[in-house]
Amino acid sequence: MKENKELRALARSQLKGNWGLAIGVVLVFSLIIGFSSIVFVGPLVLGGPLVLGLACFFLKKARGETVQFNNLFEGFNDFVASLVLYLLQLLFISLWSCLFFIPGMIKSLSYSMAFYILKDNPGLGGNEAITRSRKMMNGYKFKLFCLYFSFIGWILLCFLTFGIGFIILLPYIELSTANFYEDLKKNQQDS
Repeated sequence: MKENKELRALARSQLKGNWGLAIGVVLVFSLIIGFSSIVFVGPLVLGGPLVLGLACFFLKKARGETVQFNNLFEGFNDFVASLVLYLLQLLFISLWSCLFFIPGMIKSLSYSMAFYILKDNPGLGGNEAITRSRKMMNGYKFKLFCLYFSFIGWILLCFLTFGIGFIILLPYIELSTANFYEDLKKNQQDS
């Protein structure tokens, strides 16, 4: 598997010339989720399809495919499965977090590849995507944690900008995660 610094460098090179589009997608995603929270169930209903759309956009970018702004809305093509996956993730992570913060974080890392798996396997059920993600991440959760932790300096800087910097940082993190998925998938197919 590639080192985390290689995954981050790959994400930076893939974003060259595409920062504006990636920032636009993340910004619109954030605005829709934010405005939908006016109605309590808004983020619950729209969250799944939009997270799947975000995964579609960044996975296509990681694969070198042409990306478009409307990729953000591809998750609505598999509305039910993405909604079920989103609600199950929220439920399972919340229940594990009731035990303590650490089990919730571990399960969050275990389920982190589920939307990429759903994108690669249309028609797959939400629970099956979670199960496949859990199996895929077996032995790789700490590596993903280290990838996320490597952004800690940037995250702290984003707080100094009152959160505005996250609009630039999130595409970098999302694309690094998509590259992690691609590398992990390739690694598991080769072995």
